[in-house]
Amino acid sequence: MSHSMNRNYSFNSGRLVIVSNRLPISLSQDENGEWNVKPSSGGLVTALTPVLHRSGGLWLGWPGAFEIDDLESLMQQGSESSGYTLKPVTLTEEDINLYYLGFSNEVIWPLFHDLQSRCNFEPRYWSRYQDVNTKFAEAILYTTDEDDYIWVQDYHLMLVAKALNSMGEDRHLGFFSHIPFPPPDIYAKMPWRLQILRAMLEYDLIGFQTMRDRNNFIHCIELLMDHISFDTRRQVSSVILSGHETKVGVFPISIDYRDFAHSAASDFVRDRSKELIEAVPDRKIVLGVDRLDYSKGIPERLRAYENLLERFENIRGKITLIQVVVPSRTEIPEYNTLKKGIEEQVSRINGRFAEAGWIPVNYMFRSLERRELLAYYRAADIALITSLKDGMNLVAKEYCAANTDSDGVLILSEFAGSAAQLHHNALMVNPYDIEGVANAIYRAYHFTKEERQLRMRRLRRTIARRDIYWWVDSFLQTAQSSPTSEVVTEG
Repeated sequence: MSHSMNRNYSFNSGRLVIVSNRLPISLSQDENGEWNVKPSSGGLVTALTPVLHRSGGLWLGWPGAFEIDDLESLMQQGSESSGYTLKPVTLTEEDINLYYLGFSNEVIWPLFHDLQSRCNFEPRYWSRYQDVNTKFAEAILYTTDEDDYIWVQDYHLMLVAKALNSMGEDRHLGFFSHIPFPPPDIYAKMPWRLQILRAMLEYDLIGFQTMRDRNNFIHCIELLMDHISFDTRRQVSSVILSGHETKVGVFPISIDYRDFAHSAASDFVRDRSKELIEAVPDRKIVLGVDRLDYSKGIPERLRAYENLLERFENIRGKITLIQVVVPSRTEIPEYNTLKKGIEEQVSRINGRFAEAGWIPVNYMFRSLERRELLAYYRAADIALITSLKDGMNLVAKEYCAANTDSDGVLILSEFAGSAAQLHHNALMVNPYDIEGVANAIYRAYHFTKEERQLRMRRLRRTIARRDIYWWVDSFLQTAQSSPTSEVVTEG
């Protein structure tokens, strides 16, 4: 519910400043080499826009391209269409290779998703990660003053507060981690484990997606650091290091529920979803929608689906898996290997089980335009989410919000962050349990309409109550509250 859009954050008369790896725009060149700028859509941008607008705020980040002659006028255009100021942080190709593709996505991403065997602890990556975080800190230094509230987003920029403080400047600094935080036995494998923890504790407020992430973070500090004092009795904990207090809270991110539900109810989406249903008559549609990433558990899901068809002959021909894989990080060799493996699995399953007029798996490797995606959500009888580890997994929430008939089943990995909020009414699975996931699909297939609707209505209510505006609200309220005041953050 978007009531919280009306809240007026004063930030001691300063502005809200969002800092993220990428600016919320996309740049493209036409055939004449002219650059075009288009504002990005997405829940985070939508929710922050009103607050940025009101506080005359700014957004700092990399524009997404190298060596643009006319960067200033493009930023001007982007700022005008966004309704707040965009400030570019210019990065080189080598920066992106070492800091982004390297440290962020070959060290932090796998380690924080409990997949440490995939880490590449290359010292050059760490060195460049520090340099780029310093570049971001310098950009903040030159474009803000001490009344502004700086809200840094995600794992690419964990060192920004430390870099800024080492310049001798005082800023109000918050950090939100969109990805999980690993337990101590996994985190301890990070060669730069202490430097990262110390740097994070230079923020005034750190937000995590789930209580598990917050507890993992606190346990890592307890085990790896000395001279720390804690207060974990409250909803928002506090950690004191060298006289500096850091508040640590849980703020599960969400979607713009009303916008999703409203768009999904449009004539276009309704008609398109009917077409999708008619294309597979008398069959239930199981839907998987994931970015190409090994943390999403796509190979495990396909194995479970194959196991379902093996063990339950009576379901063959009555169910279709539509698996959408959205291209991502294709410049990293491991992601191409993953894609190849998925495609081999799909053709094996189809080769084994297909019959005239029935293909068990419909596979797409592409992005779906938003209205098309909503039509798939509406058409699907079952959404199948088998993340091996996920910060939140917004597909789970999007599927429910788009389910305007309240007639669908959510099968959800217990290792997705959204499980903390949705576990009561989703069918919970361990993605490593191939037969267990197959059994859950079989069970969902046989649910009565009453059971499907009861569960889905409850899921929709849970998501509507804690939407993306609630998320922005709860973080910024906590940022501005005194250390002792309570802000309820998870439930």
